[in-house]
Amino acid sequence: MNQASIQTPGSPILVVPYMWIGDFVRCHSVVKVLQARWPDRPVDVLTNTLCAPLCDYMPGIRQGIAWNLPRRRLPLGQYRALARRLKKESYGSALVMLRTWKSALAPFLAGIPERTGFIGEFRVGLLNDLRFGERALPRMIDVCGALALPKGATLQKEWPLPEIVVPEAEVTAWLARRGLTSGASPIVALAPGAVGPGKKWPTENYAALAKQLASDGATVWILGGPLEKELAAQILRNAGGERVHDLTGNDLRDAIIALQAADLAVTNDSGLMHISAAIGTPTIGIFGPTDPRLWGPLNPLAAVVEPERAFARDRSTGEIPAQRVIAIVQSHLRGSQP
Repeated sequence: MNQASIQTPGSPILVVPYMWIGDFVRCHSVVKVLQARWPDRPVDVLTNTLCAPLCDYMPGIRQGIAWNLPRRRLPLGQYRALARRLKKESYGSALVMLRTWKSALAPFLAGIPERTGFIGEFRVGLLNDLRFGERALPRMIDVCGALALPKGATLQKEWPLPEIVVPEAEVTAWLARRGLTSGASPIVALAPGAVGPGKKWPTENYAALAKQLASDGATVWILGGPLEKELAAQILRNAGGERVHDLTGNDLRDAIIALQAADLAVTNDSGLMHISAAIGTPTIGIFGPTDPRLWGPLNPLAAVVEPERAFARDRSTGEIPAQRVIAIVQSHLRGSQP
């Protein structure tokens, strides 16, 4: 490893994060650690088109380099093209969060002098600053954050919190384009989507929540991507009323801005939960088969709702009755503690 490279003044750093939305948000803590160590070194983040809008709202990221690479194939031409793109930036260091050997290929082909990552999947040679002990770290943030510290350094007890900042002017323009208003009544954003069995709170429960909120005079926005379009349609059919709006779509930017404008968010354990928490919108997170102590956002949640029984991997959000969440939401909207 060329140790001198990390001391080069102004030498940019490339972060290669996980491309799931929630994990991508977590990695903003890593950006902050790098900034604290090397204030003079710009930090770029490799991203896919799904997560790319987040880079525009995360302080400290100079740019996101959007490049969609297939998960189950190895198109060498695409990796070489990405390497040529990376080489133009003259990076001094790359932090590769993923353990796959493919994730280290483009930084290697780009000739980035220092390539840091945990050992795994035959990456000796592709990485030249190899770290060990990943499996002993319980939280993903500890795994990712360790790569931003010197080798062998004691992990921080507290990591800097992810941060998403949306300019007010952008929110105002977005509301106007959408024909929406804010301030007249509380806005509650619902994020009914999630990846993985047992993580989706039943759609009928979201519908019951939306119906009650509308009856109470609140405005309800349903957020998500294309896969949540049908969930939103089911909620609308069951909740009805003019106060419930389907804002699902193809652009993550819409959900980011909507969460900034909302007064409260209710989400499954999903990427939108991490975005909402990083924005600072009071967020009620619904957990089932995942342990919120390990997989919840670093940013504080307004409330964590999980099944009554002790944590087990076979727990499901379906065990949480609608009335329990409705009561918590109503309590928060009244300004009291749940």
